[in-house]
Amino acid sequence: MRLYGLIGYPLSHSFSKKYFDEKFANEGIADANFQNFSLDNISMLHEILTQKNLNGLAVTIPYKKSVIDFLYESTDAVKQMGACNCIKISNNKLSGFNTDVIGFEKSFIKQLKPHHTKALILGTGGAASAVEFVLQKLKIEHEFVSRKKVGTEFLYSELDQNIIDEYSIIINASPIGTYPDIDEAPAIPYEFITSKHYLFDLVYNPDETKFLQYGKSKNATIQNGLEMLELQAEENWKIWNE
Repeated sequence: MRLYGLIGYPLSHSFSKKYFDEKFANEGIADANFQNFSLDNISMLHEILTQKNLNGLAVTIPYKKSVIDFLYESTDAVKQMGACNCIKISNNKLSGFNTDVIGFEKSFIKQLKPHHTKALILGTGGAASAVEFVLQKLKIEHEFVSRKKVGTEFLYSELDQNIIDEYSIIINASPIGTYPDIDEAPAIPYEFITSKHYLFDLVYNPDETKFLQYGKSKNATIQNGLEMLELQAEENWKIWNE
């Protein structure tokens, strides 16, 4: 029985196991199993890797960056981003990939309009690195928004009408608003959001986060992260079985 799994913490919000369980049932894949491995410390990965017939792992918050230390090899994209969300295991060696970029790009561009030329990325974790990679590819100017000033990024407290007017794309790449904390939303001035804005939330549980609800109330274009999840999950499956 081939074993695949998801590592992260916490995993109560994750749909990955449900997605792959349904995929295996619908496609008659009887020789594969998918498990959630909730790790409160990345060092616990050593124990997971002793699992028999473990062929691949998906990686979620908060380990997309720290898991790189476990990799034998990785793609150029992973090296550039410093983030990995897909691991193929072969001959006890771990190869790292990033399929978030494929999932995000394919989902994101569907509602992209010509006036959507500058983006704010909320968050600075592994998912944010994948978002930045795609925006660079699409030649969309962008800036990070963070709670702590490290480089040139904006602080949440610095966001005002001029900034919101200038950046018509706002992407939530943080876990804020994820189940069970569904009443939370990134601390941006939503009163300045207009119908010209495009709000993309990488969160997919709930379907419509507070972040997206606020955008919808201002007639902004909105998109959640469910399609992105499905696209990257299928890409993971391809990589694991190449």
